[in-house]
Amino acid sequence: MFGYLKSSFKKTAFWIYNIGRVEYERRLFCSVKALIHNSTRLISGFQIDNHQSDINKIRIGKMTLINGHLAVFKCGGEISIGDYGYVGKDTRIWSAGKIFIGNRVLISHNVNIIDNNTHPLDPFERHLDYIHIITKGFSDSVLLNPREIIIEDDVWIGFNSVILKGVKIGKGAIVGAGTFVTKDIPPYAVVVGNPSKIIKYITPERNDKKDS
Repeated sequence: MFGYLKSSFKKTAFWIYNIGRVEYERRLFCSVKALIHNSTRLISGFQIDNHQSDINKIRIGKMTLINGHLAVFKCGGEISIGDYGYVGKDTRIWSAGKIFIGNRVLISHNVNIIDNNTHPLDPFERHLDYIHIITKGFSDSVLLNPREIIIEDDVWIGFNSVILKGVKIGKGAIVGAGTFVTKDIPPYAVVVGNPSKIIKYITPERNDKKDS
């Protein structure tokens, strides 16, 4: 019996050690790419690409889980994610301008949040940019026409949604699964569809007397 307990203890200790080691290696890998609060977790599917030399261009607050892809372009870009947030698996947040995400924002899997065109609109310039990427890497001078994206506190974004440049999503809004957002969403609105359409508003429930 003692031998069994000893073996189980060793296996558990080794498992805990491996979790800690992997988390340490992830943080070490990202320490030159982003400013990440030490309480935030980087889940196995995460990816962070900072094509600039400034770690301030990607900032993540406390108690947040990252399981998606964050990227700032060489020609510009900035991503700020607040506290107690979640970025789901295979979600992409790509910036060539600025993307601001507030506190307690939940972003499901397979969501795309992109504040730019990703490629030049002109076909000739687009081809030149492609050649530059595959031969020299990303360009620091390509024109991608970025426009800021703002996602305020307490927003919930459902899976397979798309948030395009120049959009502001108000506090507490809900973006339904598969929604295509191309215009601003008011606070506490629930939107669905392509293009997004408001179907109702929610009223936050608060117990104002709980601390009295």
